Amino acid sequence: MTNILDGVKSADIKITKEVQSLSDMVKDPGLSVVDRIESFEDIMSLEIGDTSLKRARNLERELNIRQLYIKYEGENPSGTQKDRIAFAQVQDALRRDYKIISLATCGNYGVAVAYAAYLAGMECKIFIPKTYHTARLKEMEIFDAEIIRLPGTYEHTVTQSSELALKNKWYDANPGGSNTSLQITAYAEIANEIYDELHDAPKFIACPVSNGTLLAGVYRGFVRLYKRGKTSRIPRFIAGSAAFKNPIISSFKADFETCLDIDPKLIKETVINEPLINWHSFDGDEALYAIRQSGGDAHHISDKKMKDMSTFLHKKEGYRILPASTSGLIAFLQIHEKNEMINDRYVAILTGKY
Repeated sequence: MTNILDGVKSADIKITKEVQSLSDMVKDPGLSVVDRIESFEDIMSLEIGDTSLKRARNLERELNIRQLYIKYEGENPSGTQKDRIAFAQVQDALRRDYKIISLATCGNYGVAVAYAAYLAGMECKIFIPKTYHTARLKEMEIFDAEIIRLPGTYEHTVTQSSELALKNKWYDANPGGSNTSLQITAYAEIANEIYDELHDAPKFIACPVSNGTLLAGVYRGFVRLYKRGKTSRIPRFIAGSAAFKNPIISSFKADFETCLDIDPKLIKETVINEPLINWHSFDGDEALYAIRQSGGDAHHISDKKMKDMSTFLHKKEGYRILPASTSGLIAFLQIHEKNEMINDRYVAILTGKY
């Protein structure tokens, strides 16, 4: 493979000459802060979002449904929707003149922030639970990120990394807290992109949930569009996650008003469910509110169903989909199986990186 990035080993993420040139401008201390931020925003305009929305016609025929669309977030540079929030956080850090950005991750978010931070010329510290199996460590290291393994669960790692960021005056890019609004706004752009293609809101949106930020953000985006008179309705949001290992799903099933933590001892991570599981969802209340307010639903999904659906999508539609990402689509199809959907428009948000 060809070397890129000033001699750094090649990663799956390819950087064009245009993006590299803009990155050099972002890193140039001789330029004004305004010019550097503008260059970073140009990178965002070129690289982030505007992912495809395509009908899954083969899936429609197999499952006896019409107008099922896939919003394929795998077209973002790191292969997931995480680039949307990663670049938003790095942009914020750049505006506030931080030199170091830090976060905890299961894998995908770490790659996205490492990539964005590299382009911005920032140091990046990534905290990962010791027991997690992410295959994306090499990509993080290629973009000069420092990997720090900590004992405990993902939630403990988030807490510890946030404490270290505060102590050392690093920019804390972890989920929850003051970052919730920024990340929800970044994910709300997905709603705008769907509207641009369909010229209205779909009846249902199927979405995987872990911390809940993605679902909450897309919901907020459609609420804004509806209140501005752009759409005739707000979609119903269908959430899926690892079976009995996610507080959002468990809290919805138990009819709780707020998202309550689940017992960490009951959670066991696997290669399939790692992107979804947690005992505390940092934006769980926002996601739970979105599901309830939209008249949606939430389902527990097994590892086997997610793996099988990923294989099915590859065979029928040609997409290489992260198995965990299929949990929302599976939840929607389980509803369809019990009560066939009429001819309307339905969107599943999927991401692509294994």
